[in-house]
Amino acid sequence: MSLRPILIHPDPRLKKVAEPVARVTPEIEALADDMLATMYDAPGIGLAGPQVGVLQRIFVMDASREPDAEPRPMVLLNPEIDWSSEEQNTYDEGCLSIPEQYAEVTRPKQVRMRWLGLDGKTHTEEFDGLWATCAQHELDHLNGMLFIDHISAIKRQMITRRMVKLKRERARA
Repeated sequence: MSLRPILIHPDPRLKKVAEPVARVTPEIEALADDMLATMYDAPGIGLAGPQVGVLQRIFVMDASREPDAEPRPMVLLNPEIDWSSEEQNTYDEGCLSIPEQYAEVTRPKQVRMRWLGLDGKTHTEEFDGLWATCAQHELDHLNGMLFIDHISAIKRQMITRRMVKLKRERARA
């Protein structure tokens, strides 16, 4: 298990649609382990394949944020939403590929997602609240979208300029 570098916006790989995972292989299992380790180390609650430069439909998440909550790492391959609630939830979202930048994004409060697990079986689960927001955020990554694509163009441009500056500063260091 190793930590993988997280791509920072703007990076063209973050805007590409990821390819389906054909089947569970030892390489996919190792990628999932690396992604979970990278997510926890960052620290974050979700991480998608494109964020570590892997253009495959895989994301990991663990939105068990409460101090006494048991960790619940999840690996989702080829995820898709097959139902979402009409009720909406607004959350101040951030992203490991857009460090230290946040914006309010409104999404369905609940979603039902279907995916392939590392066990090779199809799983279905309904997510609510922060779990639902995280699942939708990570699914966006697999479709070449970032949370800033859900906000105004002016705010998106401001955040993008900050990220360009951050990347320039990191390159000099």
